[in-house]
Amino acid sequence: MDLVDTTNQMGKGMLSIYERYNRVRISGYIQPQFQFISAKGAETFAGGNFSPMSNNRFMLRRGRLRVDYAHLNKHNDPTSYFVFQFDGTERGVAIRDFWGRFYENKFKIFALTTGMFARPFGHEVNLSSANRESPERGRMSQILMKTERDIGAMLTVTSRHADLWHQKIKFDLGVFNGQGMSGPMDYDSHKDVISRLSLKPTKIRALGGAILSAAVSGYAGGITSQSQVLYSSKMQGGEYIMQRDSSQKNFGKKAPRNYAGADFQLSFPNQKGETEFRAEYVRGRQTSTFASSETPGVYPVTNNLKDPLYSRSFDGGYFYFLQNLGSTDHLIVLKYDWYDPNKKVAGRDIAAQKGFSKADLRYDTFGMGYVYIANESLKFMFYYDLVRNEKSGLSGFEKDSPDDVFTCRVQYNF
Repeated sequence: MDLVDTTNQMGKGMLSIYERYNRVRISGYIQPQFQFISAKGAETFAGGNFSPMSNNRFMLRRGRLRVDYAHLNKHNDPTSYFVFQFDGTERGVAIRDFWGRFYENKFKIFALTTGMFARPFGHEVNLSSANRESPERGRMSQILMKTERDIGAMLTVTSRHADLWHQKIKFDLGVFNGQGMSGPMDYDSHKDVISRLSLKPTKIRALGGAILSAAVSGYAGGITSQSQVLYSSKMQGGEYIMQRDSSQKNFGKKAPRNYAGADFQLSFPNQKGETEFRAEYVRGRQTSTFASSETPGVYPVTNNLKDPLYSRSFDGGYFYFLQNLGSTDHLIVLKYDWYDPNKKVAGRDIAAQKGFSKADLRYDTFGMGYVYIANESLKFMFYYDLVRNEKSGLSGFEKDSPDDVFTCRVQYNF
C-alpha cells in the first residue's frame, strides 16, 4: 500500500504506469500446485483442509487478474489511483482488491485510500502472495487477519521522496469494519482502528551497506456481544479454566480484539544475490468462538440462538532466513512460525472438562523450501512444512496430529 516508492513492487508498478502507459497497467498470475499431507482429511493452513478421503491434491491456489489506473495532473503528479483485483480458482471467483486513493499535491505527503484493501498491520499480511517465498502466510497471520483485506478508509502520511531520513518514515491510520472478507457484511456498528509506523528500506553503512526496514503496528478493535454470555480464561482453585460470565451487562458489550506488533527485515546484498533475515512478533487479546480462534466472518449462531464469544490472550510470530545460491534465480528458504492462542494454559491443562478446546492449542511450524526463478514470468517452488501442535488433555490431541504438508507450485505471471 506504499505510495510512489520505487524500492517496492507497488511503487515500481505505479512508475511503469507513468513511464509506459500514463494511465493503465494490467497484471496477473496463476499458481497451480500439487500437495501431499501426512494423513487423509487433515486440517491445514496450507491452502485449506483436505477432504476426508484424500491426502493429496492438485489445485489452483490462486488466479489473479489486476488492473491499475492512475490519473495525472498537468504537472504529471498523481491525483487519483484506482485498483481492482479478482481471484479465480476451481472454487469460484472473488474480489481481492477494490479500492481508490487520492493524493494531495501541495505538500506531497498525504493520501487517502478507501474501499477494500489490505489492512496496514505487520509485514507478512501486506506481502503479496506473488512475491512471498513460502506458499502461505503463517498460521498467526491467517487467523488474526483472515483474507488480509477489509473495507474501510486509511490516511497515509509519508513523503514521495526518500532522500532525507525523515522522508523514509511512513504512517498509516485506518478505520475498518473488522471482519474483513470472511463475511458478507458488517454484523455490528463497532469499527476497528489499525495503525502502522514504518521505516522504508534504508541503507545502514555501519552494517556494510545492509538494507533495513522495520515497523510497529497496533490494532484496536472488538466484537459487540449479541449474547449475555462471555467466556475468558480465569484462575480458579489454583488452575486456569474457561470461565463463564452470564451477566446481563454483557449484551452489547465490546469483546476485545487488541493487538500490538513489531517487525523488521534486514538484507545483506552481495555480488551474487543477498542474505535476508525477517522477524515479526504480535501479542494481544483475540475474541472468537469456542471451536476456533479466527475472527468470525458472520456472528456465530447455533439453532437460532446467538453463541457466546470467547476472549483469549495470545502471542505469535515468525522468523525467515533467505539465502540466494550463486544467483538471484536460486533461493533457499528457512522459516519458523508459531501461534499460541491462549497464553494462560499449556499442555495437559488444556482439557475439555476445564472448558478448553482445540482453539486453545499452540502450533509451531518449521518450513523449508527451494525457489527457482526461471525468468520474469515463471517461478517454481518446492516447500515442506513440519507442523507441531502441543500435547494436551483433549481427545485426539494427546500427541502431535499428522499434518505435515509438501507443496510443489508453479507460478506464471505477466
